[in-house]
Amino acid sequence: MTDTTEKATRELTMKDFFREENGEVVPIDESVLIDFKDGDIVEGDVVRIDKDEVLVDIGYKSEGLIPSNELSIRKGADPHDIVELGQHVEALVLQKEDQDGRLILSAKRAAFEKAWNRVQESYEDQRVVEGPVIEVVKGGLIIDIGLRGFLPASLVDIRRVRNLEAFLGDKLECKVIELNRSRNNVVLSRRAVLEEERKEERDRILTSLQEGDIVEGTVSNLVDFGAFVDLEGIDGLIHISELSWNHVDHPSEVVEVGEKVKVKVLEVDRDRERISLGLKQTRKDPWQEIVEQVSVGEQIPGRVTKLVSFGAFVEVAEGVEGLIHISELAEHHVETPDEIVRSGDEVDARIIDVDARRRRLSLSLRPKREDREDRPPRRDRDDRGERSERPRREDRGGGGDRGRSSSSSEGSGLRTGAFDALRDLDLEEK
Repeated sequence: MTDTTEKATRELTMKDFFREENGEVVPIDESVLIDFKDGDIVEGDVVRIDKDEVLVDIGYKSEGLIPSNELSIRKGADPHDIVELGQHVEALVLQKEDQDGRLILSAKRAAFEKAWNRVQESYEDQRVVEGPVIEVVKGGLIIDIGLRGFLPASLVDIRRVRNLEAFLGDKLECKVIELNRSRNNVVLSRRAVLEEERKEERDRILTSLQEGDIVEGTVSNLVDFGAFVDLEGIDGLIHISELSWNHVDHPSEVVEVGEKVKVKVLEVDRDRERISLGLKQTRKDPWQEIVEQVSVGEQIPGRVTKLVSFGAFVEVAEGVEGLIHISELAEHHVETPDEIVRSGDEVDARIIDVDARRRRLSLSLRPKREDREDRPPRRDRDDRGERSERPRREDRGGGGDRGRSSSSSEGSGLRTGAFDALRDLDLEEK
């Protein structure tokens, strides 16, 4: 009785259904063969692994063949790295019988069908999907989530990533943001996951920050209009005008990406989640230092930095410039500033006005009035310091009686000879 029970409950093997004839495996009973058609998903065990293909026993009259390019979505993968002998696999039937009578299967398409359903559910429920980065392509990364998911470079991180190669092999959590079955297209976003994780921290920072606070952060990105600073969970912006007390053409002149900086909170817009920061406010204002150290009337050394039509700018300290108006460049009339100074010249200028509110410093190269009064008389002054009379026009001219008697020649300033020549012309005939 015991022997009968053991025989009835023993596990069936392939030998119960197949036998070998002339070197081929044939079924003992055709009725036990599984029934399937092209497009069905079948299961079986790996029985052989070659360089270009893998054989799978699915319980059919012949073993199924999976070409190496149908094993995985990873391009150029070695079959030995994908499966191993005896491994149970699922495969989609591409052809029940090809021209050579072979059963052609695809493991990656079976995985795709299953994965697509899973990914679609994740998309509808806004759940996270996870997979390793298997390729770096133009514009982003390819992630294995059972199918090829595309992660654009702009959505890899919260801030821009410069080296995508660093993510190869890493497992990343992403959200599906676009799904197109007709094109088998799946677009992912890791940034969405990171932003969701940081939302709680961002809300805490926005609530705790107050205008006037001095905080530390890391420069995360540079743009033409300023620099973004990561405040451990949220980015704040330093406008280019708030980077330095000096004029700045581009933020890279002052800071660089990755640099740690102390900044002052200028404004917090909690509704729009925007933070305005200032860097120059954490540093001593060089202009204010100059104002505290100098006074009107003092001489101050400087270097000419720029010439303009109305004067010359002179740098008197790092980041501090004063203007010498063209009328203050010399005692005499000056047509253009370059008659007196050149860019790069070292000068000693006198401070004639300090406007602290407007941050303007007016300078002069002209001596003080008392210094001008002490100067010796000019050449055209007589011994009494009075200007001598300039010779009259008739005394300076080479004129004879005709010139002195002609009022027209005196008024016009023409030489008498020239006037006589005009008079001799018969103008009426002309």
